[in-house]
Amino acid sequence: MASDNDNVDQPKEFAHAKHVKFFKRSLDYLPYQYSSADTNRMTLGYFCISGLDILDKLDVLSEETKKEYIEWIYAQQIHPNVNSPDINKPICGFRGSSFTGCPYSPEATSTEATKYDRANLAMTYTALVLLLTLGDDLSRVNRKAIIGALPYLQRENGSFCPCYESRESDMRFLYCAFVVSYILNDWSGVDIPKAVHFIKSSQAYDYGLGQGPSQESHGGSTYCAVAALDLVGKLDSSVINQEKLLEWCLNRQKSGFQGRMNKPPDSCYSFWIGATIKILGHYELVDFAQHREFLMATQGGIGGFSKWPDVYPDLLHAYMAIAGLSFMNEPGIKSMNPTLNCSLRVSKALEDSVFHRGKPKDDPFK
Repeated sequence: MASDNDNVDQPKEFAHAKHVKFFKRSLDYLPYQYSSADTNRMTLGYFCISGLDILDKLDVLSEETKKEYIEWIYAQQIHPNVNSPDINKPICGFRGSSFTGCPYSPEATSTEATKYDRANLAMTYTALVLLLTLGDDLSRVNRKAIIGALPYLQRENGSFCPCYESRESDMRFLYCAFVVSYILNDWSGVDIPKAVHFIKSSQAYDYGLGQGPSQESHGGSTYCAVAALDLVGKLDSSVINQEKLLEWCLNRQKSGFQGRMNKPPDSCYSFWIGATIKILGHYELVDFAQHREFLMATQGGIGGFSKWPDVYPDLLHAYMAIAGLSFMNEPGIKSMNPTLNCSLRVSKALEDSVFHRGKPKDDPFK
């Protein structure tokens, strides 16, 4: 008779089919726990649909369903006012859901903003990636309006805020502005030297990067800074000491990765820190066995991954954990583009979008 300890050293199986069901179920019937996050529905959809994509199971969505999602995404695009285009010029882009703007209807013909409506940089980023993931060529994206809104979102210190008149600004939204500019192949809305100076000023004494100058090093802001510099080819010249930055990232692994010193490991940093190490070109230095063991301990019985072991799984940690496993070539998971945070398939599809197809790459420093 087998004892309970016979399989103690056997690696836990990656529950591929359960994760597919987890994302599909959440996409069809968003759990009520997310009702307070309705303004971020675009990003929740990004976790689900991009999750299915990197699991190579996007085909669980019918072509008709994909088209319906594409129409919903475009319905969240805020265009300039037809009669007075300069009035709402600073707020153009994509909102997170119809909750903050015009009520959604498949038959709607107008996507003009309503009072207090604002596009959001993070939602614009995830909307563009979602459209590419679903097979759209971005032909209905109002590039001129989106790029024209970016200067209103950049602060004097080079950082970006998420939406017009917001008091919040940090490294996250700088990254989003860079990715949006890259996807749309137009850098004219960003003051690159100011942004790069902000990034350089945010590298801390321990060589990690914070959300801004004099702030604590953090895994998420370090990723955003490194990925942003990678997009403009300034990684080698703008990080004070790349070797020490790599050392800081590697030291975040305790089993899984922690986001800051003296914090417990958290599954989402398998992407934030892992992708940073990947961009820096030294992912082989990660302890794969310990990392995978931690992530499998956070794998939910119904699919998905949780922040920590024995905690209920959620969409963000499910997507980020699976993305992190991609870097270790876990069977059943597609390869990722660490800089854009999407599958390699999607980053290649970008080359066929209307802003890249047969056109020269826009030079950020022209």
